Amino acid sequence: GFHLSGTVTEPATATDPEMTYKVAISFDRCKITSVTCGCGNKDIFYCAHVVALSLYRIRKPDQVKLRLPISETLFQMNRDQLQKFVQYLITAHHTEVLPTAQKLADEILSSNSEINQVHGAPDPTAGASIDDENCWHLDEEQVREQVKLFLSQGGYYGSGKQLNSMFAKVREMLRMRDSNGARMLTLITEQFMADPRLSLWRQQGTGITEKCRQLWDELGALWVCVVLNPHCKLEEKSCWLRQLRKWGEMDVCPLEDGNYGNELPNITNALTQSSSHSQDSLARPRRTVFTRAIEGCDLHWQDSHLQRIISSDFYVSPSYQREGESLLFNSQGQPLWLEHVPTACARVDALRSHGYPREALRLTVAIINTLRLQQQRQLEIYKHQKKELLQRGATTITNLEGWVGHPLNPIGCLFLTLTEACRLEEENCLEISDAGDSKPPVYQHVPVATGSQENGESYLSLALEVALMGMGQQRVMPEGLYAQDKVCRNEEQIIARLQDLELDPVLVQTLRKQCILLLEGGPFSGLGEVIHRESVPMHTFAKYLFSALLPHDADLAYKLALRAMRLPVLETTAPSGDVTHPHHLVSVVPSRYPRWFTLGHLESQQCELASTMLTAAKGDMLRLRTVLEAIQKNIHSSSLIFKLAQDAFKIATPADSNSDTTLLNVALELGLQVMRMTLSTLNWRRREMVRWLVTCATEVGVRALVSILQSWYSLFTPTEATSIVAATVMSHNTILRLSLDYPQREELASCARTLALQCAMKDPQNCALSALTLCEKDHIAFETAYQIVIDAASTGMTYTQLFTIARYMEHRGYPLRAFKLASLAMTHLNLAYNQDTHPAINDVLWACALSHSLGKNELAAIIPLVVKSVHCATVLSDILRRCTMTAPGLAGIPGRRNSGKLMSTDKAPLRQLLDATISAYINTTHSRLTHISPRHYGEFIEFLSKARETFLLAQDGHIQFAQFIDNLKQIYKGKKKLMLLVRERFG
Repeated sequence: GFHLSGTVTEPATATDPEMTYKVAISFDRCKITSVTCGCGNKDIFYCAHVVALSLYRIRKPDQVKLRLPISETLFQMNRDQLQKFVQYLITAHHTEVLPTAQKLADEILSSNSEINQVHGAPDPTAGASIDDENCWHLDEEQVREQVKLFLSQGGYYGSGKQLNSMFAKVREMLRMRDSNGARMLTLITEQFMADPRLSLWRQQGTGITEKCRQLWDELGALWVCVVLNPHCKLEEKSCWLRQLRKWGEMDVCPLEDGNYGNELPNITNALTQSSSHSQDSLARPRRTVFTRAIEGCDLHWQDSHLQRIISSDFYVSPSYQREGESLLFNSQGQPLWLEHVPTACARVDALRSHGYPREALRLTVAIINTLRLQQQRQLEIYKHQKKELLQRGATTITNLEGWVGHPLNPIGCLFLTLTEACRLEEENCLEISDAGDSKPPVYQHVPVATGSQENGESYLSLALEVALMGMGQQRVMPEGLYAQDKVCRNEEQIIARLQDLELDPVLVQTLRKQCILLLEGGPFSGLGEVIHRESVPMHTFAKYLFSALLPHDADLAYKLALRAMRLPVLETTAPSGDVTHPHHLVSVVPSRYPRWFTLGHLESQQCELASTMLTAAKGDMLRLRTVLEAIQKNIHSSSLIFKLAQDAFKIATPADSNSDTTLLNVALELGLQVMRMTLSTLNWRRREMVRWLVTCATEVGVRALVSILQSWYSLFTPTEATSIVAATVMSHNTILRLSLDYPQREELASCARTLALQCAMKDPQNCALSALTLCEKDHIAFETAYQIVIDAASTGMTYTQLFTIARYMEHRGYPLRAFKLASLAMTHLNLAYNQDTHPAINDVLWACALSHSLGKNELAAIIPLVVKSVHCATVLSDILRRCTMTAPGLAGIPGRRNSGKLMSTDKAPLRQLLDATISAYINTTHSRLTHISPRHYGEFIEFLSKARETFLLAQDGHIQFAQFIDNLKQIYKGKKKLMLLVRERFG
């Protein structure tokens, strides 16, 4: 039974005919060692036909005929039978076998051939020798090809998923204690190291892509698992070590912290007790993704205490030893394992991965007992230092190596080990729910198997406890984008797993106990009273804790979440003596050290935590106050505070029920803070923010609107206050929305008018018109606004602004005031001879038309201003023409008599305008002729024709024009062609 052969038939389908395949399988000591199949399938897994034949042999052993090895059968034949056997065999397969048969015959007949030096002959149907290596069949070429293909797709087309499933396959092999696990991992690693992108990334100094980084991490973690196999042979380990060192020394080998050393070192010397942390990165040894596995090769499992821990649930210290201080057991006599935590957890992972789940659990319990003891000791240390630390308000004590985001994922490993022991395997656990997601796992409490019976703990409560301990560990933010990003990712992964736990009374008790310890834990806890300035923030973790605790212990939930709101890296605190008034100045200078690449993400998590608390505190004024204070103290980004204000507003005003006033007031207060923060800085969302604030204040009610109108100068610019705030408050919609009575409407209007006048004083250019509009209904306010405009007109306003207000005045029925403002506007204007398309021309024409309609005196007053400001001949002639078409004074100002006669161009004031127009034509002609090209000749002749029309309005105009033309001919006689055209038209 060492060789199985058979034929497998694949039934016909709609597209393919029936096929038959010949399959041969060799096996040895319950392992398939080689396979061949006629289908030619190339894959790292066996084809369906090999599986079918194997299953047939397993399920129907009596249907498969068992035969002796072929060598035994041949031994029983005599010479004639052997001859017959060989000839029949050759005849049956003569095309394939004949050349081989001839060659073998020649070798056997040659006395000194190699074949004759060996005793006996091989037999493929007999088993291997007892000393031979025996391992499952693995098509190495196929593994190489597939990994190469997936890598070449660079994370697209689900190739990352495919590679992850190959890693999962390696883990499965290790768990089955199949020696191919390490072989397959070696093949995968070789292909990873040969990835051509590595040298490219290194040359460009860019980091490896995110997806690829995660694959490399998994590769490194798997090697740690392989080298920590508790039952591997020494020679295997030394062989792996050689390989790992070889890969680690290659310059393209990715580094553990995810970059090629192109990130600046951390230049903070805050960590006094660790010189290595603040040293230059270049001085540190290079750590690659394989470094931890190389270090893992030095670990062994021979320690007798360790062996006893993993081999028995009932290993306890003798009761008489429990009084004294012991490094091996705690006071309850339970064993401790005092190794560096990530290393100890790597051992757990190795035990789990190599198919030793009970042993992994035992070691996990010992590690947790050790962590508990450390937590107790740290609490005691803190109690002695508490006073001094609280006075300083900061601490240098922190863990340089965080467990969350650590390359070996220690917390995730312990949590998985413990929860796997508690999983309820349902009958239909493979069933997929409607949404297409697999159902979350269901856990049950499994009591901890232990020598001391009194504690009655479960593996599930330990899982929760260790996750909380690990996440709550105070630790310094690691360097480099990748390591920082990994902290966030790992935290999210652990929280996602925690959310799968149904919190029953036992787990709630664990949660509360651990939260209290974290709050009291001083500098050893990220939620302690004092933390290091560069501590990893706890917002994401606290948000989970807050939601989990809220139904069971609201006070503890708030205490914890409020404590976690801080983000000390953004605080520059007062000198250490004065802790009462920290200055909350933001110091986010671009070159600020340390470089926190994930700061944006961390700030948004801080905002999420605040939002979660606001939502929960709806309706509870006291709680809302404390949350509001925490936001104002700890959040420094205006856009995030604005987001919180909007969130609070949304929650406070549900579509289907009444508004919640407590939360609305919080939204308003946050909105006001945003207004103050962004008043003097440029913010592209400012208009949106101002509009939102008015909406929010309207929801709160009339008092809030009065308040923002009265204190506008600390919240808005004058332009915003008049054009957005006051205008919206006075709009018909607002009055309807608030259903105000007359006194309330009057109060609002009065506040809006006061604001309008203050803004007009402060910024007349931009606010005068809005102020007039807002004051229309109140005579005194309107007069005051008008006076402000007049006072500002001579100095602070442009002709465009003045013309706009003048037109507004005419529209409102104040033509004389409009005339006054138009006259002031004219004094600011200057139109050159060639500006015949200037935007102000319409205003000038309007101003002249207005003056003409008011009467002779007003026209006489504006014409000198026009003559002084406008030097463009065509504009002047246009004004002149309009003034001679109708009689002045048609506006019919009450108390004025109107003669109804047309005005003459010979008499003032039109005489002055005519002279100015003629002289403008003369000047413009000379200007145009200095640089005229032949293609403009026709246009120029038309211009002269227009000039003639104006000249002819004067009494001696024809003589003046003739002289002017003669003058031109004389001066510009060089331009022969042009002068010819002039003669043709004008004689």
